[in-house]
Amino acid sequence: MKIMKFGGTSVGRPERMQQVKSLILRDQKKKIVVLSALSGTTNALVNIGAAMANADKELAKQHIDTLHEHYLNFYPELLQTEEARQEAAAIIREHFEFLNIILKISFNEAINRDILAQGELLSTKLFYTLLKESGVKAVFLPALEFMSIDENQDPELLKISEKLSGILAGYPEDTLFVTQGYICKNHRNEVDNLKRGGSDYTASLIGAATSAEVVEIWTDIDGMHNNDPRIVERTKPIAQLSFDEAAELAYFGAKILHPASIWPAQLYNVPVKLLNTMEPDALGTTITAEEVGEGVKAIAAKEGITAIKIKSSRMLLAYGFLRRVFEVFEKYKTPIDMITTSEVAISLTIDDVSHLEQIVKELEAFGTVEVDHNLCIICVVGNKIAESKGVIKSVMDALVEFPLRMVSYGGSRHNVSILVDEQYKVEALRRLNTGLFNFQ
Repeated sequence: MKIMKFGGTSVGRPERMQQVKSLILRDQKKKIVVLSALSGTTNALVNIGAAMANADKELAKQHIDTLHEHYLNFYPELLQTEEARQEAAAIIREHFEFLNIILKISFNEAINRDILAQGELLSTKLFYTLLKESGVKAVFLPALEFMSIDENQDPELLKISEKLSGILAGYPEDTLFVTQGYICKNHRNEVDNLKRGGSDYTASLIGAATSAEVVEIWTDIDGMHNNDPRIVERTKPIAQLSFDEAAELAYFGAKILHPASIWPAQLYNVPVKLLNTMEPDALGTTITAEEVGEGVKAIAAKEGITAIKIKSSRMLLAYGFLRRVFEVFEKYKTPIDMITTSEVAISLTIDDVSHLEQIVKELEAFGTVEVDHNLCIICVVGNKIAESKGVIKSVMDALVEFPLRMVSYGGSRHNVSILVDEQYKVEALRRLNTGLFNFQ
């Protein structure tokens, strides 16, 4: 069994969805195909929900009609036979009737999650219709029948595995299954989701649940690059990464991979491949448990960071102080990215500021609290870089002209993290590209 996940750009145009069909038929292996929503759809659905939340039904209706028009133009180019086109038209009509119905009822967060689920439901049903038109035998596998999260919004991997195994056992002779990424059921049995980019997470969870031989993540770029190719010239794909290296890069800003999607594959030792739909024969990036080579492999950057400094003379020799500080963040379910300490102060960073006001209020019981916004974590990742000679010097030399707000070094053998103002992000990435990879 292998898992093949295709992102929004890979299915975003009729000709690309046709290409996905060709890619999944290149071999006869048993596979589960996981699809994202068509590119642009999730953003449109978010806008519909936001307009509804603001009680602006006229704007919500405009967004619905614009998106509906896109799908009405999409399916005639995708499908050739009248029968398939009629089936697609019925699918689209059903889902947009639902979106129009929500204009007439009281809006709440559960309805918003139902709205967000429409993208993946549409893309998979249209793709399944394409397969049937082409005479390809496949099984439609609704993710809402097996993908679930608990009250903490964490995937229930054992339950997912049990449900999925039971469903697949009903199709012993079938080799091709199509399902949705991103969407799931929560502990109240309501439609929910794995957050933006969650289709990668779905693929990795399915890979772990089925003990797949590989999880393939197909996007519009040939693997994970050693720097951000959108803003840095002369980047190159990395042939092989360990799970730990890939997890660091994904968490700290590499957009090609959902940050949470590594742990299920790592837990069950399922290799992950990052491949390019537009260049299917490119090697891409393979992620396994194996650690290959030493030294710096890649750089990533994560914006929208907020730094919090807690200064208190009571810290001096006070055991339990860090625990009490961390308990504040645990209370509000706010992860910490970086942390540095001195005898009288703690500095740490977060990227979720939804509970910042409450957090600061509670931290003020410990001492003076300072908050800085609009910061960026630059993460330098590789194998054993904390043990490699000269790495930290090369990093500091490259960034000598920038004021560094925090540096985290030695906490992980795979990571050096530096905090700078967002305004320095682009130039810092370029300087590091030159200093670490000798790329101008």
